[in-house]
Amino acid sequence: MRDRPVSAFRSRGPARAGQYAALLAYLVFLGFPFLWLLSTAFKPATELGSLHPTWIPEDPTLDNFRQAFGEQPLLRAAGNSLLAALAAAVVAVAVATPMAYVLARHRSRLTAAATGWVVVSQAFPFVLLIIPLFLVLKNLHLVNSLPGLVLVYVVWSLPFALWMLTGYVRAVPVELEEAAAVDGAGRLRTLVSVTAPLLAPGLVATALFAFVTAWNEFFFALVLLKTPEKQTLPVVLTHFLGAEGVADLGPLAAAAFLATLPSLLVFAVIQRRITGGMLAGAVKS
Repeated sequence: MRDRPVSAFRSRGPARAGQYAALLAYLVFLGFPFLWLLSTAFKPATELGSLHPTWIPEDPTLDNFRQAFGEQPLLRAAGNSLLAALAAAVVAVAVATPMAYVLARHRSRLTAAATGWVVVSQAFPFVLLIIPLFLVLKNLHLVNSLPGLVLVYVVWSLPFALWMLTGYVRAVPVELEEAAAVDGAGRLRTLVSVTAPLLAPGLVATALFAFVTAWNEFFFALVLLKTPEKQTLPVVLTHFLGAEGVADLGPLAAAAFLATLPSLLVFAVIQRRITGGMLAGAVKS
């Protein structure tokens, strides 16, 4: 009887080692583009044109960053992207939260059909949507404006945000809402005072998804924004490409590296607050 736990442990050893190896390979796969981008951003022009590229720059330089900021208005474009991404994240979460509550708590054929439509809508390609969206924004006089772009980002991220929050709402115990109803709280008061605080991890994760999606989006911003002063950072990055598609590799890498930092920093700060102890104190003593 004593040999079974030992043999089971030994059999799990190679499997666990394989899992760690697969995880390490996946991390390398994800980290390689970022590390190569970082290396390229600090390489001088002589090393960028070398036939034998190296991981670590032999003569690191900041000239690529100076050239990038000198050639293109990166700070202004980053401000436009930040404004659009933050507004889209806040509005998407504010709109999706009550909708997700209704879908999670009032199950019927209608809500099931609505949930299915939310999932199916994510399969629509951008090309099919851009012409109707452009016509709608034109009628609303929102073409070539950041509010119009924010509206598009909210519409685009809302289905997935709604799908995410519906799962989080279903994870909240119904008994807590029933206890609030016994105390005389209405639906709105229950949602705001009981359910919403317990949804904090889901709200943070959904807002992070909407923010990163809007920050990295390129196609809608390219089509809808024509004035250079209103263009977002992904659109401005294309200006480092020449007329014949030849990239100014050093400044492009420096600008792209700076463009990836906000989303990484936001995730690094927020991800610590997504988990842990959110249900503490929810039940009255």
